[in-house]
Amino acid sequence: MPLARINGIELYYEVHGEGPALVLAHGGGGSHLSWWQNVPVLARKFRCVTFDHRGFGASRDLTDGPGPNAFVEDLRQLLDHLGIQRAALAGQSMGGWTVLGFAAACPDRVSALALCDTHAGMDDPEVAREQAKLRELNKGGLANVLARAYAADFPTRDPVRCFLYQQISGLNTHVPANLLPVLTKMKNRYEPIVDWRIPTMLLAGAEDAIIPVAVMELMAHRIPQARFVKVAGAGHSAYFEKPDDFNRAVTEFLTEAGVQ
Repeated sequence: MPLARINGIELYYEVHGEGPALVLAHGGGGSHLSWWQNVPVLARKFRCVTFDHRGFGASRDLTDGPGPNAFVEDLRQLLDHLGIQRAALAGQSMGGWTVLGFAAACPDRVSALALCDTHAGMDDPEVAREQAKLRELNKGGLANVLARAYAADFPTRDPVRCFLYQQISGLNTHVPANLLPVLTKMKNRYEPIVDWRIPTMLLAGAEDAIIPVAVMELMAHRIPQARFVKVAGAGHSAYFEKPDDFNRAVTEFLTEAGVQ
């Protein structure tokens, strides 16, 4: 089992394919397993790196450890461990905090950035006002949020994959109880990705009940070079619900950004 001994823990990771590095950072309802429909396709052109955030999947945090506050440094040390100096980053939901935080801290190491169904803690006054509304909408803890992590009709439209989504989520038995409050307080600067002109894509599920499309569109307007993609028929987990659309959008974005 590939474990990177970094930042005080053993972080689980996998690498698939060859080519320019592409890191996929999962959300709060997932792990490296969440990308099972994406890696086989994206690995045809990219060196795909998946991992379990500390406290998720096969990665354990320290007792009373830093939790999400260590996500950015964990990613930096994982890339160092793998000898990857520069990578494209894609983060879904919680993973958006990781990749935007990393891009702000190390813009020279990011070739492109995809923020998927996430506001990523973007530290912008207009976005912050919308985030305040979301905090009220998403009260009830992580279980309440995960219950709305896909389009409302997904369980009846595709019961098999919906069941698999729930099973993968259920493997996260060490998630810190204060995950959502900690994430809510974490703010990520976005000026560095603007200053460095990092190619950025905002991808949103048209039926996302957790991060509404309007929030993602607002973020796209605040990042001058950003591309906005709306995935029809998908909720908060567009990568899982509509993998073909997601894979196509990511591949086209990275190709046009010169990541090849």
